Amino acid sequence: MQSIFWIGLFIIFYTYLGYAILLFVIVKILRLFRSKNNPTVTYELPTVTLIVAAYNEAYCIEEKISNTLALTYPKNKLTIVFVTDGSSDETPEIVAKYPTIQLLHQPERNGKIVAVHRAMQTVGSEITVFTDANTLLNESALEKICQHYQDPKVGAVAGEKRVEIDNSGDATAGEGFYWKYESKLKAWDSELNTVVGAAGELFSIKTALYIPVPSDTILDDFMISMLIAKNGYRIIYEPEAFALETASANTKEELKRKIRIAAGGIQSFLRLTSLLNPFKYPVLSFQYLSHRILRWTIAPVLMVFVFVLNWFLIFSNHNSGMFVLLLVAQNLFYALALLGWILQSKSIKLKLFFIPYYFCMMNYAILAGIHRYFFASQSVLWEKAKRK
Repeated sequence: MQSIFWIGLFIIFYTYLGYAILLFVIVKILRLFRSKNNPTVTYELPTVTLIVAAYNEAYCIEEKISNTLALTYPKNKLTIVFVTDGSSDETPEIVAKYPTIQLLHQPERNGKIVAVHRAMQTVGSEITVFTDANTLLNESALEKICQHYQDPKVGAVAGEKRVEIDNSGDATAGEGFYWKYESKLKAWDSELNTVVGAAGELFSIKTALYIPVPSDTILDDFMISMLIAKNGYRIIYEPEAFALETASANTKEELKRKIRIAAGGIQSFLRLTSLLNPFKYPVLSFQYLSHRILRWTIAPVLMVFVFVLNWFLIFSNHNSGMFVLLLVAQNLFYALALLGWILQSKSIKLKLFFIPYYFCMMNYAILAGIHRYFFASQSVLWEKAKRK
């Protein structure tokens, strides 16, 4: 039982901190043997199609259009497509007012991935960039992304997601901290080999490498990018191309979003099990297991198991100081998370407590997402999380 406890504790540590430490060390070592290759300024920029999937986004679509038209990419090489399938508000009408934007609209709502696939059938450019309707890009985002495609081994480029945090005093502050940590992991993953999946807020692909995913795919952005990695191409991370969005309106909305992502994570795991073959994908398999699979499957379950087992070991005549200390540490952490929940419900601004609360909420969402995927149903059509 002690061996099981220590193995479980190690997996939890490795999942959330150990992999980051190991990755940092490996990258530092690699930098000693690699020369830094900066993209050449004279690189001929490729043709680009920017696809924005928008469903009932009338409240923000004008701002998104203005932001898109302000991008500094050469206009003669840029095609802008807004696909508004299923929108029942004024989104299609607003987009139609801009002649430089290609509007694709049909009244049926079949999910984002069906809309994206329909848009992809119209694309004739070398590169396709995907971005969400509720995010704003920095002006030079497309240039920063496309400079990486001079490397023939690069099949996709992921931008950085940035979350704008206000001072409302709720636990969504943990969302901003989480994405800063994730961004650092993505940068190191990219430097080692490849990013393990791109986020839909901003990512791009070589158009010729696009593989349509099933219409019931929940995390379409993740699946599209990982299929490119599976075929031997790298996904590069470019932090100077970023998509800015506001945090979830509250923790309830963030929890709803996380549960959907967790259900999609399980679906992706089941459909990409071949990537866990270390003989065929030695580095990618290591990254995929360490950065994604352990988080989406084993670690959240082990957190509960290790906590219960810790009590069992103490009450089974294993009352060593180490086990007592570990139990005290776990209880303290969960107490801080509980305090964070209480403080955010009272709008008291002590962000230090929001981080453990957000961490626990995130892991609860994974367990709920697993249950939803296997025992309930996670539709590809989903209610969007409200943003601040």
